[in-house]
Amino acid sequence: MTCYPARMKRSIPELQHSAAPLVMVTAYDYPGGRHAEAAGVDLILVGDSLGNVVLGYDSTAPVTLGDMIHHARAVRRGAPGTFMVVDLPFGTYHTGVQDAMRSAVRVIQETGADAIKMEGATPEILQVVQTLTRNGIPVMGHVGLMPQTATAQGGLRVQGKDDDTARATLEGAVALEAAGAFSVVLEAIPARLANLISERLSVPTIGIGAGVGCDGQVLVTHDLLGVYEGEDKKIAKRYAEVGRLSREAIEAYAAEVRARAFPTKENSFVMKDDVLGKLY
Repeated sequence: MTCYPARMKRSIPELQHSAAPLVMVTAYDYPGGRHAEAAGVDLILVGDSLGNVVLGYDSTAPVTLGDMIHHARAVRRGAPGTFMVVDLPFGTYHTGVQDAMRSAVRVIQETGADAIKMEGATPEILQVVQTLTRNGIPVMGHVGLMPQTATAQGGLRVQGKDDDTARATLEGAVALEAAGAFSVVLEAIPARLANLISERLSVPTIGIGAGVGCDGQVLVTHDLLGVYEGEDKKIAKRYAEVGRLSREAIEAYAAEVRARAFPTKENSFVMKDDVLGKLY
C-alpha cells in the first residue's frame, strides 16, 4: 500500500482567507479519503449523497445518522490530514435544537469530523446553526437546490430562476452567515445569482452547478470519476471513465478464468515433491 507524506490540516481561518478557489470533493470510504488527500484537496465532504452513489437509494432521505458515522469514520482513517465536513442526514436536525445538538456531537465525537453541514435556512434551522456554532461546532450551510427536501422544491431542478426563489436563496445565504456558518454551499442556482451571493458574503461560498464565480467548488467523486457509465450531469464534469475501465477489467478477468488462463504459475504456490508424495 502506497504511503503518502503527512500533511497539515487547514484551519477554518485559512480556508476563509484562501487566495485560491477552494477544492472540495466527496468521499465515502477509506480509499476515497486516501485518494482525495493524496490529490491535495482543501476539504472533503462525507455527503449524504452516499445514499444515491454508494447505497443505491433513489434519494438521500433513507440515509441514517449511523450510515453517516460509519462512512465518515472510514474516510477519516484515509484522510487524517484533510478538513472533513459531514452531512447531517434528513430528520436528524429538523426536530429541534436538542436533537440537532445530539446528532452533531455524535458525528464530531465518533468520526473526528471538523464540521457538519445542514441544508436550508428556515428560522428553525437558523436557530440550530446559531446554537451549534455558539457551542463550538462549525457548521457549513447549504442553499439553492436541497436534495433532502427536493420534493417540496418541485424536484431536482435549478433554484433561483425567478424573483421569489432568487431572493429567498440570497436572504437564506446571508442569514446563514449571520447565524455563524463558516461557509455556504450554493447548489444548482444561476451563475449570476451565485456571483451576487459570493459578493455579499464574507464567508466562502462553495458552488455545485452555480458557476465559476464562487469561492470554491465541490463535486461528487463518483461523477467526476465517471463511476457510472452513461450518466452525464450538467453540474458535473467527467475527468475519467472509471466505470468503463472497471467493467472491462472484470470482463477480462472472467474471460481468463473461463479459458483457464488465470491463475498462472506466477499467481500460484508450490510445495516440495517429498511433501506431496507423503499425501498419496
